Amino acid sequence: MTAPSDLADRLGLAPGARAIILNADDFGMCHAANTAIVDLLTTARIDSTTLMVPCAWSPEALAFAASRTDLDIGVHLVLTSEWSRYRWRPLTGAATTLVDADGFFPADVAAVEQEATDEEVAAELAAQLQAALDAGVDVTHLDNHMGSVYGLVTGRDFLRPVFALAARHGLPFRLPRSMDGVGADAALQQKLDEAAAAADAAGVEIIDRLWSHPFGLLGEGTSEEETYEQVRDGFVALLRAVPAGLTEVYLHPMIDDDELRAAVDYGAAKRGYEHRLLSDPVVLQAIEDEALVRVGWRDLRDLQRSRIR
Repeated sequence: MTAPSDLADRLGLAPGARAIILNADDFGMCHAANTAIVDLLTTARIDSTTLMVPCAWSPEALAFAASRTDLDIGVHLVLTSEWSRYRWRPLTGAATTLVDADGFFPADVAAVEQEATDEEVAAELAAQLQAALDAGVDVTHLDNHMGSVYGLVTGRDFLRPVFALAARHGLPFRLPRSMDGVGADAALQQKLDEAAAAADAAGVEIIDRLWSHPFGLLGEGTSEEETYEQVRDGFVALLRAVPAGLTEVYLHPMIDDDELRAAVDYGAAKRGYEHRLLSDPVVLQAIEDEALVRVGWRDLRDLQRSRIR
């Protein structure tokens, strides 16, 4: 297990603190996402969320975010559109390297890494953040949909424009320093080391670890499909394994309804389960039993901005 950075110390946490940020991705993707995430945010079942500005239901999410500047709401930077029946487009227009043959963001990360230009990526990401700011959102942080800026497929990343954007606006970015808990890929860890050094040089706060659990249900559509209880128990095991330092645990909670099932190709039940488990007494008790310290992205933003005052 890699030793954590000094971030927890700089946040004023006790020595050896096991801190977590419970983040909900995909705010604004659809009404089912908005309903679930607003419920979890306003009841403090999650610590933050990130908003997909190009999506059709982002106006509803932006309006809520602008009305609740006390909550931690970031921008989920988007360069992909993964579903077959529900798609979204760049804010900067369709005459760019950011779209597929149908004029939408491509469905997969590989296409982004292979086709997009650095300049058009930078312009699009800046436009997404600016749209949130113009809507009145007190943006607390940035992260990235489907890891499309990390260079995970071909090795070509877009972290330089992301760090420049984050530094310019005084915002932390969701980048883990360590692969602890997600694999033992030496080449990928080396890439993370280089990216973390670049973030540090830009003055952008990042986290120690980034954890989640399987995106879809294991065995989905078969007789072996996971039950809610199995998903919950797996999530509790994940929480019990959180080590010292700051770990973001991200999920995709949504209401499992007709709208969601019409929008996504798979995983609707899992997203409904994730909404349910964040209010489950078993999960809440595990957080208490493990003495996990809940932290918000606003804490990291304040820390980052305090260095440049």
